[in-house]
Amino acid sequence: MGPLIKKCDVMKKTSNRKNNNRRDFIRKTGVSIGSLMVLPSHVLFAKKAVRDASGQVIQKAVVLPNDKVNLACCGIGNRGASVVRDLYATGAANVVALCDVNMGSKKTLKTMEIHKKAKQYQDFRTLFEDMGDQIDAVSVATPDFSHFPITILAMSLGKNVYVEKPLTRTFQESEMLIRAAKKYNVATQMGNQGHCQDNYYQFKTWVEKGIINEVKEITTHMNGRRRWHEWDTQMKQFPVGGKIPKTLDWDIWHVAYPHHDFHKNFIDGQWRCWYAFGNGALGDWGAHIMDGFHQFLDLGLPQKIEPKKLTGHNDLFYPQSSTLAFHFPERGDMPKVKVTWYDGVENLPEVPENFGDIEIDTRVKTRKGMVKPKKLRAGKVIYGKDLTFRGGSHSRTLSILPDEKAKDIQNNLPEYHKSETNHFMNFLNASRGLEKTLSPFEVSAPLSQVFCLGTIAQQLNQTIVFDRKTKTITNNARANQLLKGYSPRNGWEEFYKLA
Repeated sequence: MGPLIKKCDVMKKTSNRKNNNRRDFIRKTGVSIGSLMVLPSHVLFAKKAVRDASGQVIQKAVVLPNDKVNLACCGIGNRGASVVRDLYATGAANVVALCDVNMGSKKTLKTMEIHKKAKQYQDFRTLFEDMGDQIDAVSVATPDFSHFPITILAMSLGKNVYVEKPLTRTFQESEMLIRAAKKYNVATQMGNQGHCQDNYYQFKTWVEKGIINEVKEITTHMNGRRRWHEWDTQMKQFPVGGKIPKTLDWDIWHVAYPHHDFHKNFIDGQWRCWYAFGNGALGDWGAHIMDGFHQFLDLGLPQKIEPKKLTGHNDLFYPQSSTLAFHFPERGDMPKVKVTWYDGVENLPEVPENFGDIEIDTRVKTRKGMVKPKKLRAGKVIYGKDLTFRGGSHSRTLSILPDEKAKDIQNNLPEYHKSETNHFMNFLNASRGLEKTLSPFEVSAPLSQVFCLGTIAQQLNQTIVFDRKTKTITNNARANQLLKGYSPRNGWEEFYKLA
């Protein structure tokens, strides 16, 4: 592929030591760019919001009328189109650049039409070369495996980054982004949208006030039909064939990953089906279901992941259904926690008999006090010392299951801060220096690493034992190698030296 970005003929001179050091760094890594980050004026002049200890705004931020973030959007089809729309809808962003490997396809044309003045690119490296001094922030809504190269380059150039979930395809890529966030000191946000909504503040408050305590078991579930369901589970090699669309740059689609022959089931969201490219149902929905309890119960990384059930296991794509048990150790005065994940249309968990309005499958024998539903919306059940909590996904708040203990406490529950913004505005405000993001990489990367470990257990269909201190898998050499994934192909190695 050649160097990361073609060397420009001219670089802006500066006497600033930081910029000189920056230029030296770029030269060493082989990255050259026309100009370096310029601190936006709105960061200098805006007044930050003042909040009390609970997060309540005491004094609202003062923002200049023309105070907008110049935004470059990488990935503008499918989910990317929604991300661009939601960021723009805040009124706090100028969309100045659009980038997609399939620019001009049916899935990207609508976004292109809305933002006619934005410059258009198929290669994100060219975008940064051309417009490095004209953008403040970057959104990344590309396939899971391509998040890392775009994100790390943007961060190294001083750009704030919003990245769709899961943060990365591999464990090691997330580890690198944790380091990069500390190194480059830019605003970072992973797109698990509910993490800025009422459920975030509710869970935080209920843990702090002791309503949620001594949790030892959590059930999580997402039982909707997935793209790969009913594929041939005897598949032995990647499918090939079909004409590459004229609008698609198939080489750039791969970024740092090894080349694969084209097939329609690799593009338009189908990449999520494959171990090589996506993180399956767990990576797709886990970020919306596990985010609150993962952060506020301080779970970190598991010690062991057990595949309890894998229906239709295959070496190439995700199972038809999965049951995975994640074992987390004691943390301070908090006990061990087992988090069980269920996916697959018919692979539903047992739930408490007082769960609520569900149709019960009476054909299935269950444990005392539990029932088996016929259908179930994505969500979770959290089993505390004295109370059991029912939760959904995204922004849905927890409810206490209706037993006698719950009735007694309902009128005495502590008040929690109500969200005044959304995930996108939170990121843009952080890019303007007005507040901190609620799902920065220091929070969202370990969550994504949990999913990466889960997908390794799925791929190998084996229990894996993980050392939290050394961050290695100790019982399986191949599994340990999968923490890193593919070695970058020729010309892309330098991206992995930027962290």
